[in-house]
Parts: sequence; C-alpha cells; structure tokens
Amino acid sequence: MLLPVPDVLNAEEITWVRSLLNSAPWVDGRISAGPQAAQVKNNAQLPHDCEAARTLRPLILKALDRQARVFSAALPKRVLAPSFNRYTSDGANFYGPHVDSALRYAPEGGQRVRTDISCTLFLSDPQDYDGGELILHDTHGDQHIKLPAGHLVLYPGTSVHQVAPVTRGTRLACFFWMESMVRSTEQRRLLFDMDNHLIHLRSTVGETDAAVIGLTATYHNLLRMWADS
Repeated sequence: MLLPVPDVLNAEEITWVRSLLNSAPWVDGRISAGPQAAQVKNNAQLPHDCEAARTLRPLILKALDRQARVFSAALPKRVLAPSFNRYTSDGANFYGPHVDSALRYAPEGGQRVRTDISCTLFLSDPQDYDGGELILHDTHGDQHIKLPAGHLVLYPGTSVHQVAPVTRGTRLACFFWMESMVRSTEQRRLLFDMDNHLIHLRSTVGETDAAVIGLTATYHNLLRMWADS
C-alpha cells in the first residue's frame, strides 16, 4: 500500500532540521547498502551515531506519534531509528533500482527488525531541486513520488524502487523502516480501510450506534486474530 501522509513536520521543525543537516558530517551513502544495492547507490548519508542524527531522531519519532493515520495504516510493532540522506546535482547523485533488505539490525535494541514498510520523509521543497523522484516499480506501472517538505510516504518494503538522478539543487530526506504487528500487506490494507470507514460512520451516526459498535468489535477481533504484538 502506497500512502502519502501530509504535514508530519511543520514549517518551524523543517527549518530546524535543515539547519542541522546543512552543517552535518555527510559520508558516502553506501555505508548502509548491501552488496547489490551498493553497486547502484550514489548519495550521501549521515553517520548513524553523529550528533546531528542523534539530535534529530527524537523529533522524527515524536512527529510520527502525532499521526493517527500512520498508526492505522502501518500498525507498527518496531520502528528502526530514522536515518538521513542527501542527493546533490554536484555529485550527480542517484539510487538505482533496488529492494530493501528484508531484515535490518537495530543497534539500539540489539535485535533484527523485519522491514515490512519503507518510509521516506521529504525535507526539501520540490522547487528546490530537479529530478530526485522516488520511483516505485509495481504491476500497475511506475509511481513517481515527489512530495512537499514535511510530507511522508509509506510504501511496501517488498517493492523495487529507486531515486531518480538529481540534476539541480539538493534533495534532503529522512528514511526508516517499520515492522508491523500485522505481517500481511493485504490484511493491513483491510484493517486500514475498515478503520477509515468506521471513522466516517462515527462522525455521521455517532459512537453508540449499534452498527458502529458491531463493526468496531469486528475490527478489533480481526486485529486480535492477525496481530503479533
């Protein structure tokens, strides 16, 4: 499921994030790529333990907690620590077609995390750079994604995707992965659709309507059946 989420960060937060990233110690982005992906990756990335990365992660995670839509769609069990990357026209930066590793090591928790959902939080405005689209390849055709600063997109970790070459300016972004309590993409989609319909029903007929109560019970019973918490 491809899901854009607007305004995860506000204008003040974006300005502060950019100020830290502009003076950050960027390194070769291939440090986080597997052997196959490293062959098609040409960008810069913040070292995991640098001061800027440590300072920015709590802000990103707190912003995610404000997003009920993200929780409804992803049903996150674990969220890998956010990382940050940069694509510039000076370096002719791009990231060719690749698929994210199915499991990633979380040094903070000392465990492996399954990458059910990939997440990109855009930190540069679209008019500040040319190219740099996140491109997802699937059976319905290529999807080109280039969102305003502060907007997030969730997409399946199973998808082959790439970042188009940046031909002008600089593209800054935050990226991370989620392991969902519900492993199946199809089951997560059904639960998300049901939750959205329930929200609409509550706003029109009220919380105590018998159908709302019954469908809410069905939602939670499906979640109880499918979730691994």
